[in-house]
Amino acid sequence: MEYIKNYINGQLIEPLDKKYLDNFNPATGKVYSYIPDSDENDVDKAYQAAKAAFPAWSSLSKNKRSDYLIRIAQLIEQNLDRLALAESIDNGKPLKLAKTVDIPRAAANFHFYGTGILHYAAPTHSMEDTAINYTLRQAVGVAGCISPWNLPLYLFSWKIAPALAAGCTVVAKPSEVTPMTAFLLSEICIEAGLPAGVLNIVHGLGGKVGNAIVSHRDIPLISFTGGTVTGKQIASIAAPMFKKLSLELGGKNPNIIFADCDYDKMLATTIHSSFSNQGQICLCGSRIFIERPLYEKFKKDFIEKTKQLKVGNPLDDATKVGAIVSKPHQEKILSYVELAKQEGGKVLCGGEAVKLDGDFKEGYYIAPTIIEGLAYNCRTNQEEIFGPVVTITPFDTEEEALMMANSTMYGLASVVWTEHLTRAHRMANQIHAGIVWINCWLLRDLRTPFGGVKASGVGREGGFEAFDFFTEPKNVCIKLS
Repeated sequence: MEYIKNYINGQLIEPLDKKYLDNFNPATGKVYSYIPDSDENDVDKAYQAAKAAFPAWSSLSKNKRSDYLIRIAQLIEQNLDRLALAESIDNGKPLKLAKTVDIPRAAANFHFYGTGILHYAAPTHSMEDTAINYTLRQAVGVAGCISPWNLPLYLFSWKIAPALAAGCTVVAKPSEVTPMTAFLLSEICIEAGLPAGVLNIVHGLGGKVGNAIVSHRDIPLISFTGGTVTGKQIASIAAPMFKKLSLELGGKNPNIIFADCDYDKMLATTIHSSFSNQGQICLCGSRIFIERPLYEKFKKDFIEKTKQLKVGNPLDDATKVGAIVSKPHQEKILSYVELAKQEGGKVLCGGEAVKLDGDFKEGYYIAPTIIEGLAYNCRTNQEEIFGPVVTITPFDTEEEALMMANSTMYGLASVVWTEHLTRAHRMANQIHAGIVWINCWLLRDLRTPFGGVKASGVGREGGFEAFDFFTEPKNVCIKLS
């Protein structure tokens, strides 16, 4: 059994009290490694290292900071197979998905921000012959970064890379459910020669480590991705302390399909937007609204395509739907299927746990599930399930589709399928979401702002918005003689 270690002040070390947690392989349901059960003392040790490293790191030239990040990106690329295998085992996602999406994106995050910082600029404002104003953007200090379990290294690097590039030092907490690739990143940072204390990774439970980071009086900003309930708790602690906050929270995303869509392209993409990563992506389209003339054809074809998805061993290249990340999360998803039935929904396919043979008989698997016949405002259609479960609902008018799409407390992402240009623009303008994909899904340009509205979050990640978050603007006014 491997013992994961914390990464503090440039070294891999045990938790101070030497306590550990079980780390499960969701594909087998068995413990395969141990995670530090760290606490506030480990967090403070990490903070002290980050504080000591901050003056030198923040004053280091952008070019040299860039060099470190690009070196880390290169090492992630060189360790693609090892990292992808670790991600698949730790999370339950298909190995092919980890190899083609998760790990390449983690490398891209470091490369993007490593080069982006070289082009980050601030404005000047001339007051004619009176004065000139310029803006300094200075790193805030020690950043607290907390990331989720669904896209472990992908989203961990999405926070760490811009923070480091901007000149912050970091105390980071990966999810205790999926800690392995963050641990491997520690080894990569050591190999890359990252100065001691610049990045510190503390493993452990959210209630202990996460809370200690959020409530630490000397950590001035928090970047968190996770559930909306946890986001509320973080805001209740951090806001009275006047910390900067970036919260990327839950979603209940609408997928709106008009009858004039490119049908084959739509159908193929909707399979992915519904069930990729077992539906455990905050951007998945879990509520599918179909214009009525297309409804029956779509239902038939969508069910057929969904039933063809192989649920199985994540390491098998033929597997399309791997294991659910944990036993409690599997139980939560299945409880929503039962709720849907109570609310009058009809399960068209899936809806049950899948039992595999041999080494995988204790794993956490759910068949991809399609449900129809539910009211748009029932709990199943309003609450985030975060699994391979979608609902399908017909609509007759744009106004009805928009009303249903905008009816939840969430507003993260959305998809619209139509070949009608004016309608596409009209829908994009009226959907309450931070992202609107027209005739595509999960097509990301890292320069664009990422985040949601309403209960889906506060602030934006991505592009220069991330640099804005990890720095503070200072206006300097010089009176001209």
